Amino acid sequence: MLIVSAGVLAVLAVLAGLIWSGVIWPGRIFAAGHDVRGVDVSSYQGDIDWPVLADQDIDFAYIKATEGSSSIDSRFEANWAGASQTDLLIGAYHFMSFETPGATQAQHVIDTVPKGGGLPIAVDVEFYGGFFQNPPTRDEVDAILGPLLERLEQHYGSAPVIYATPEAYGRYISGAYADSPIWIRSVVLPPALDDGRDWTIWQYSHRDRLAGYDGDEEYIDMNAFAGSLDDLRGLVEGR
Repeated sequence: MLIVSAGVLAVLAVLAGLIWSGVIWPGRIFAAGHDVRGVDVSSYQGDIDWPVLADQDIDFAYIKATEGSSSIDSRFEANWAGASQTDLLIGAYHFMSFETPGATQAQHVIDTVPKGGGLPIAVDVEFYGGFFQNPPTRDEVDAILGPLLERLEQHYGSAPVIYATPEAYGRYISGAYADSPIWIRSVVLPPALDDGRDWTIWQYSHRDRLAGYDGDEEYIDMNAFAGSLDDLRGLVEGR
């Protein structure tokens, strides 16, 4: 019995190591049934060779543009220009701050991200820093997120996508913001939103490796789209 148990533990340790290293990632197995896939990138991926990256069975890319009311991703302009020269469908995302008003964050996005020709703006709602231990209330987040989404929709012409971790979704998004497509992170099992809502984009891995970038971050996030490529193109046309 002890020998069997030791063997099982050894197998589990090897499996854990393969998962940690990104060789095996459970989400990839479940995401295999979705044909439309994409990446999301930021300055962490460094200088991106967009033709090389685009030629790896991906259809879309979300590019970090802004954070809070004043920060701009240092690679946004180069990434937006480079990705625009490929066949990828592209969109920009904004990392929402819990510390500044939604209206000023929206204006910051508008001042940074070109209007037209892309996927809907995405707003990233997740915990960071001290907010993991001391999260804001839902009312506090609603007071920021509501005006932010409203102003972005007015300017860009379509409801922004909301990206969220399961924890942030359950606390701040569940049962609300019905017009916004949901982009949910779930890197082990397929997502199941606690209000029964359908997801539009699923971030199924944060430990993939692709060719074409040279940043300090060796991994890249992978995402699946719930519909067809024509459905994804429809989101661009809707914007």
